[in-house]
Amino acid sequence: VKEMKELSGGYNIVGLSQGNLIGRAVLQYCDDGPPVKNFISLAGPHAGTASVPLCGSGIFCVIADALIKLEIYSDYVQAHLAPSGYIKIPTDMDDYLKGCRFLPKLNNEIPGERNATYKERFSSLENLVLIMFENDIVVIPRETSWFGYYPDGAFEPVLPPQQTKLYQEDWIGLKALDEAGRVKFVSVPGGHLGISNSDMRKHIVPYLKDKPSVSASLAATWHAIGEALGLMGNDVGVLLQSST
Repeated sequence: VKEMKELSGGYNIVGLSQGNLIGRAVLQYCDDGPPVKNFISLAGPHAGTASVPLCGSGIFCVIADALIKLEIYSDYVQAHLAPSGYIKIPTDMDDYLKGCRFLPKLNNEIPGERNATYKERFSSLENLVLIMFENDIVVIPRETSWFGYYPDGAFEPVLPPQQTKLYQEDWIGLKALDEAGRVKFVSVPGGHLGISNSDMRKHIVPYLKDKPSVSASLAATWHAIGEALGLMGNDVGVLLQSST
């Protein structure tokens, strides 16, 4: 990112599903990088997911699902299966905080290890657009797309983002962004990533400042969604667009 001249003046991120976590890692971890202006998130498991993501019926998926369910926070699973890095079992929080290698750090969840720089960078966004799909059964609960989640120790009720510890104690700056009016909580019909063209134009296009590139960005988003759903090849997950 730092070596891409076209992004030097700042850029926007459009994240798809787990690609949102990669986009946030770039935003929060990248030292001396160009600024991220707008972050548009579609179906991101920002607060984690409490279930194994849908994989399929092939032998690899059967083995992967079995490993995840048996030893989700083991070193082996964490090192070899990417989704294990953001699976958050609310009734197993001690092991999650100790063994999960990715999300606890990204969300500043580990007591005594919270990084003020991650919060500063996340709260520097001009706009954070969080799009949740009303019939999403891939990320569990669907409210994780808004940073909502289950309370520690139970699978009910689903807490809205404003009632989570991450928000109330403002671990990553979500509360600060929200109170400044820079968070848009958007709900659209459809399953995981099943966004319509009209909803894309309504909720995504306004934040792509470089108007001549909007059509290209929409086309790229559609293509990436197809890939994320397994229609066109490998999962892409993150789109970067210059904001200048």
